[in-house]
Amino acid sequence: MGEASPETFLFVSQKESHPPKYEYVMIRSKELVGETTAEVEVLAQVVGVTSMSSTYTEDLDYEALQRIYRAGIDDANVICRARTLGYIVEEGRRRRILMPRRAIYPGNPVYLAPDELVEKFFSYPEEEGLHIGYLISRPRVKVNVSVNGFRRHVAIIAQTGAGKSYTLGVLLEELLGKGATIIVVDPHADYVFLSRDRDGNRIEEYADRIVVFRNPNSTGRYSEEDIDNLESLTFKFAELSLEEVADIAGVSESYTRIRAAFRNAINELRRSKDSYGPQDLIDKLKELSEKTKDRDANYTGALNYALKLSKVRVFGDRTTPIKDNVLKPFHASILDLSGLNDASQDYIVYRVLSEIVDLRMRNEFRWPVFVFVEEAHRFVPSRRKTRSSEIIKIIAAEGRKFGVFLTLVTQRPSKIDQDALSQCNSQIILRITNPNDQRAVQSASEQLGESLMQDLPGLNVGEAIIVGELTRVPVMVRVRERRSREGGADIDLVEVLKTAREEMAKKNLIRKLGEEATIDDSTLSEV
Repeated sequence: MGEASPETFLFVSQKESHPPKYEYVMIRSKELVGETTAEVEVLAQVVGVTSMSSTYTEDLDYEALQRIYRAGIDDANVICRARTLGYIVEEGRRRRILMPRRAIYPGNPVYLAPDELVEKFFSYPEEEGLHIGYLISRPRVKVNVSVNGFRRHVAIIAQTGAGKSYTLGVLLEELLGKGATIIVVDPHADYVFLSRDRDGNRIEEYADRIVVFRNPNSTGRYSEEDIDNLESLTFKFAELSLEEVADIAGVSESYTRIRAAFRNAINELRRSKDSYGPQDLIDKLKELSEKTKDRDANYTGALNYALKLSKVRVFGDRTTPIKDNVLKPFHASILDLSGLNDASQDYIVYRVLSEIVDLRMRNEFRWPVFVFVEEAHRFVPSRRKTRSSEIIKIIAAEGRKFGVFLTLVTQRPSKIDQDALSQCNSQIILRITNPNDQRAVQSASEQLGESLMQDLPGLNVGEAIIVGELTRVPVMVRVRERRSREGGADIDLVEVLKTAREEMAKKNLIRKLGEEATIDDSTLSEV
């Protein structure tokens, strides 16, 4: 009805059976296929539903409206607005989606799109596809995103509690099933139970291919007994070069006297012992500052910088090998950073990712690596520099050239480096209500139009809009159920407080029984 274009059109539907918002409809049109014009089935999505009446108007008073209602007059029309998604062209084994170039003619019938057509649009074959969920409007229609979409990097974005970590868990399960090599930066221990199902049983299919790495200095969110395949992740301080130590301490290259002080102290330590830590270096600088008049070295200034080393609590008596230990083919390595301060987390991410990139660039590791960075706004922030931000930005800009594929996960896209975020050509976007975050997402995504942006606040928990190379056309999905146990699920406060009340009642009862059992010796008579 009315005006129609290749991008949008309006249609009238029966009041009792009109399609709801987000439903998929089909209309036939004439389009160029190859070198000939042919009839094609154009898929469209309902993006707006309006009910209109020429009788029931705001100009009438209440009594007039009552008389119309009692007379049984009902001229309400349902007007639906649809956004065109395209039509399918088969090219051998390849399936392409093309946008129509001709207007949808008024008067053409509009049909509810059959499931088979919808699934062709939104699901890739099993060999290439990762089963992420089902269409919001068609719970029976499966959605498989393309594993090749990860070649141009991915961002998973949502406000707290909307389901971003749950969604990543689904993708990790799917990638493990495909034999991927995975590194997960996990600041809150959200993925340490990936080897167990929701009932606590081992997932035999891939449980042995999941290893959790934790630094001994970490207090950890969960005890060691709770986690399968837990290994230590440490770095030997004595193996660091002068440049690495000075860099960690924040000493500029132009501060030559301070660097000279570091060099002298490190050389003395190496002559006297095989292994030493940051505190040994601090003590040695104190010693040299008290007894040495070396004009070429500033030991007092170096000591102030060296104190920063004590904040990086990741060092041990050995360095955990990255190759063949953290980076193992067909394995997922979870870097459990919970219980470490920001400086320590930042250093671990920097060291591990730098070595992975180096191994891939030198072709010393054969397989592509999928890197997932949770809380990405902390490691690659927009307004300050972290140690790990440089390597993450290198992966974002050039990683696809040497087979390191990045996924950034964040609830604050407005606080993440926009250059890094814009390199993620696909986005999985769950509920977002913050206007600043909405603008940041739209700025980073070429395919997230104004109409899709308006849908973000209306998404329920676990629902997502997927755009970019993961999918042929933008799609709205409900994320499937995870097989694995979720480490970062919200606490059920009702149950926790119920348990607290029960324990409090037990303690009160025990105390009361103890008081009743206590008898004053003065009331006893000698027998």
